[in-house]
Amino acid sequence: MDLGNKRVVGIIAQVALLLCRAYGTSGEEACDASLVSNLPPSSFRSSSQLSSSHAPGFAKLNRREGAGGWSPLVSDRYQWLEVDLGERTKVTAVATQGRYGSSDWLTSYLLMFSDTGHNWKQLRQEDSIGSFPGNTNADSVVQYKLQQPAVARFLRLIPLGWNPSGRIGLRLEAYGCPYTSDVVSFDGSANSGLVYRPSPTLRRTSREVVSLKFKTLRNSGTLLHAEGKEGLGLGLELERGRLLLLLLKHGWTSASEPRRLASLGSLLDDQHWHHVVVERKNTHLNLTVDKHTEKVQIPAEFGHWDTEQLSVGSVRILDSRKPVVSQRNFHGCLENLLYNDHNLIELAKHNEQQVTVKGNVTFSCAEPVSVAVTFPGPHSFLQLPGTTAAASSSGGVSVGFQFRTWNKAGLLLTFDLPLQGGVVWVYLSDARLRLRIQKGGRTLLELSAGSALNDGQWHSADFISRRGRLTISVDKEKGGVAHATPSFPVVTGSQLFFGGCPAEDEHQECANPFGVFQGCMRLLSVDNQPADLIRVQQRLLGNYSQLQIDMCGIIDRCSPSHCEHGGRCSQSWTVFHCNCSDSGYSGATCHSSAYESSCEAYKHNGNTSGHFYIDVDGSGPIKPQLVYCNMTEENTWMMIQHNNTELTRVRPSPGVNQHSVHFDYSSADEQLLAVIGQSEHCEQELSYHCRKSRLLNSLEGSPFTWWLGGPGPGRVQNYWGGAQPGSQQCACGLQGDCVDLQHYCNCDADRMEWTEDSGLVTHKENLPVRSLVLGDIQRPESEAAYRVGPLRCHGDKNFWNAAFFDKETSYLHFPTFHAELSADISFLFKTTASSGVFLENLGIKDFIRIELSSSTQVLFSFDVGNGPLEVHVDSSVPLNDNRWHRVRAERNVKEATLRLDELPVATREAPADGHFHLQLNSQLFIGGTASRQKGFRGCIRSLQLNGVTLDLEERARITPGVRPGCPGHCSSYGSLCQNQGRCVEKENGFQCDCSQSAYTGVFCQTEVSAIFKSGTSVSYTFKEPYELSRNSSALPSSIYSDMTLRGENVSLSFRTNQSPALLLYVSSYYREYLALLINKHDKLEVRYKLDSSRDVEVLRSGVSSLADGQLHGVTVRRLADSVSLQIDQNVREDFNLTSDGEFNAVKSLVLGGAQESDDLDSDVAMLASLGFTGCLSVVQFNTISPLKAALLHRDSSPVVITGPLVQSNCGSAASANPYAAENTHHLSDQSGSAGSGQPLVNAIRTDSALIGGVIAVVIFVVVTGLVITARFLYRRKETYRNQDVKGVKQEDSQDFPFNDQADSQNVSSENPKEFFM
Repeated sequence: MDLGNKRVVGIIAQVALLLCRAYGTSGEEACDASLVSNLPPSSFRSSSQLSSSHAPGFAKLNRREGAGGWSPLVSDRYQWLEVDLGERTKVTAVATQGRYGSSDWLTSYLLMFSDTGHNWKQLRQEDSIGSFPGNTNADSVVQYKLQQPAVARFLRLIPLGWNPSGRIGLRLEAYGCPYTSDVVSFDGSANSGLVYRPSPTLRRTSREVVSLKFKTLRNSGTLLHAEGKEGLGLGLELERGRLLLLLLKHGWTSASEPRRLASLGSLLDDQHWHHVVVERKNTHLNLTVDKHTEKVQIPAEFGHWDTEQLSVGSVRILDSRKPVVSQRNFHGCLENLLYNDHNLIELAKHNEQQVTVKGNVTFSCAEPVSVAVTFPGPHSFLQLPGTTAAASSSGGVSVGFQFRTWNKAGLLLTFDLPLQGGVVWVYLSDARLRLRIQKGGRTLLELSAGSALNDGQWHSADFISRRGRLTISVDKEKGGVAHATPSFPVVTGSQLFFGGCPAEDEHQECANPFGVFQGCMRLLSVDNQPADLIRVQQRLLGNYSQLQIDMCGIIDRCSPSHCEHGGRCSQSWTVFHCNCSDSGYSGATCHSSAYESSCEAYKHNGNTSGHFYIDVDGSGPIKPQLVYCNMTEENTWMMIQHNNTELTRVRPSPGVNQHSVHFDYSSADEQLLAVIGQSEHCEQELSYHCRKSRLLNSLEGSPFTWWLGGPGPGRVQNYWGGAQPGSQQCACGLQGDCVDLQHYCNCDADRMEWTEDSGLVTHKENLPVRSLVLGDIQRPESEAAYRVGPLRCHGDKNFWNAAFFDKETSYLHFPTFHAELSADISFLFKTTASSGVFLENLGIKDFIRIELSSSTQVLFSFDVGNGPLEVHVDSSVPLNDNRWHRVRAERNVKEATLRLDELPVATREAPADGHFHLQLNSQLFIGGTASRQKGFRGCIRSLQLNGVTLDLEERARITPGVRPGCPGHCSSYGSLCQNQGRCVEKENGFQCDCSQSAYTGVFCQTEVSAIFKSGTSVSYTFKEPYELSRNSSALPSSIYSDMTLRGENVSLSFRTNQSPALLLYVSSYYREYLALLINKHDKLEVRYKLDSSRDVEVLRSGVSSLADGQLHGVTVRRLADSVSLQIDQNVREDFNLTSDGEFNAVKSLVLGGAQESDDLDSDVAMLASLGFTGCLSVVQFNTISPLKAALLHRDSSPVVITGPLVQSNCGSAASANPYAAENTHHLSDQSGSAGSGQPLVNAIRTDSALIGGVIAVVIFVVVTGLVITARFLYRRKETYRNQDVKGVKQEDSQDFPFNDQADSQNVSSENPKEFFM
């Protein structure tokens, strides 16, 4: 290579290096040049200066001229320094420095920007924080790089804090680069706009991008209208300061209602530039306004849609020369309007034929000067001079202004009445404009106008008093007006106060009964003369306190809304609120679900079967769904219904070869798939009843019938319930027992007799069943019926997912927890350790941590940039008791909360206007920390972060020191097993064993009850003698020794109207017995005969009125000769027996009437022969539950049932009608068959009105029959009660109603039931 070439290469390398420096690594041009250091002194302005050597022109970074920087005359928050950059410039960073060689520097400041030197806008950091950090000394430079570059001509810096030992002192620099743009303005008239027609080659694209910036003072107007074929189009329109994306149709006018597709942004009428991007790809569209983007799915017809005409600023219909007459035409400026990178404003400037300019359009942006003032409160006010002397002498006054606010209340205007000595108040109350004139505490006049004035929009208010007529109006009378004719003149004094009023002295606040105004005002006028607020700011006119002049600092805290899951956002000037009602979520931002994640979770809260809302992913996007939880079996089943779970017949239809059925579920697709995914097992019954209707045909041939199942619309499945996927078989083919062994389904035998193929679909990937297609139904003799049962799932893999940490140094790690704006964490733990960290995730500065800080405290701590915050809950009982405890922590932009078990929630509010993004970057540690200190030793279960369950077991299997799963649930949940139910451990959970309880149900809490008639009896036989002696060589005298009782524990509940009545009788082989009965006085008697040679001992209760038809509970306990009796909640009664206290050779227990026997005592035998009419429930004799054995285990228990025994819910305290037939079923009932072999199909396929009529008639007949029966029984009862009173007078015993045994038997044999009712 010669010397010349080397020089060329060297030059190229230097140029490349310069280009790399200029453009940076990303290829974008560097934008970090100094913007302030070379400006002349005339480009600097300030609120004041301490001296000429402290002038603002000396405020340049690292300069020492003058006094070494700028200092104002007074150091307060009303000072400012302003820099004119000469033209609109992109600013990317600012730097500050104190005044050279002094003790003067800023510690914090506000940064404002403007295009005109008016209408300033505050530049905010991330998280909407308004202040910027300053310096710690006079010489060091603190630079802040703006996260979003600002484009402005003017910069203004407002000191907020400074060195307490000095004063305000400042040198500054701004960094950035020139900004170029093309601008166009529209005057809002019908003819003002641009029309762009893309060339045909540009239209042939599925992707379109339109971008622009706009600024306006009007809150409504059409920005864009894109129209394609057949009048289909999209529009961008401002409405009440929000940008709407609209679906438009041909012929759209102001009178029609376009369809709204999206709404984004707020307060866009603030006369500041706002950036808009619309990006469409087929039917997917992204709408971006400033920093916020919303994804929109637009109708399918846009898949092949092209923009043929783009109207800007006004609406014009394609192929129409006239614009649409509309009030929505845009009035304002647009900048850098690009369509697929084509600059439409530049094309319009050069008169390109694709762009047509219509009406009054200018290529500059002339901005009206409108000086606003912000009242941030709470001590803000503005004072202006009152009316002129000429106006006062004419007896008139007028005051006008515009305001905008989020608050419902606040003082707008007040002044004194010098002639009357009263006070005029104009204020907001309940978002209405109100006027009140008071004098000496007495109200002289009140008016009100307008409504909903706290909507953040600009509203005008006018107060006019002329010629004895007083008027207040809102929005130039469009929003409301009110008049009055006071009897006194209304004129102002020397001063008017807006927004508030000054304190009367140093120790007394302003006498304002309506609260300060927080909001913005503009266009203030007194007697039609505009108020010069710039002179007010310069202290040349009026007075003010704590105002922000020449800006409106309103913020919409609901745009974008931080309320999640459809929560409705409302706001005041300082805070926002979320209304979570009807959303299914709770918390300050509607983040946390109000429901459990599964039926399994509800069960372990102590719930029983019923309908419940479940939220599978907690705080995630899937909505809660209503399901039925069946907790009556060992497994807890979740049942999700669809629109037809009945057996439904299909008959042949002429010309129809296939019959298709689609099933609509009560849950959405995403809900169904989430339930199936988290469940351990799911199933769905699939049944086909057939006669000459084939099902799957053969393994080789195409099936006649198939079904679709799985996600989305489902995949085609060619197997039937009970078989394997892809087998093209039914259950009988898998088992080899089909009616025709040459086929794999019963129905494929194609027989004339009815048969069926039924089974369960259990492969979760093929669930739920979406639809059926039935094929072989067109033949004349073909008949079929199908049934698809509800989706049933049990088990919750997430609920029992657990890990055991056996060392303090052991932990699990997962990817970083991303929860910038809201985070919820829930889990259960149990431990014997007194402290340990459950969870930790770190960032550079931010962190989040939950720990057991002591044996009685759980601590939730985090830092999002405002310093560490802590929330803790203290427990009155130790938490290291090796029982499960539930922790739920949530952190959002408003507050942090911590819940522990059912203790009160601990809450910590977030700082107002502080950082709120949680930025983490390390791994998430579970059961330990990054430093491996303070680790947790114990079990963590069901860990969910923002609705996502972490699979602890999977990670534990590959992590030393951590074991998957965690046994031992009865210590926590065993208390759910009631009524002597026993908790049995399972691998995942527990089960209540009710075998030793008289109750049944998932928690042994369901009463086992039955209705007894006079001829009903239940006899439970204890061990027979031969059973006792079968393998024994004992003497006969000791055969019964195993059945000798030193005590009994007897309990039962009953309802009856019968007295006397025998409730329970226990006999022995030695003619000893125990009897529980109601005597004729409606009182309870316990009769013991424990020695056959001695008389019976009668223990009488003092509790009366037991035969009143109400539910009563009785407990009898005997230990040796001591007996206690408890009835309901009455005081326990104690008795002593005279016998030896042994109940020898217990033989049997009888409920209801007893069979005739020589062993029975004569009195008891008489009662037993009459039977018992009423309800018996939860009968228990020591460990024996005879009624439960008779009702639920008849075949395996030593019970004999005589007469009708009807199981019922009559033993429930909530049962209003214990004898209702619809709540019972007979043990003798057997499921009937169809007789002909046909399936019992759903017959409800007829007119609903007819069904309703039939049901109404049936109900009427039943109710009428019950009323007649009740009246008849009541009369009969009264008759025999009278007979009882008259006939039974000669008694041997005052407690027993029998005089002569034979006579009594005769009476009872005639009508025993009626006699004892």
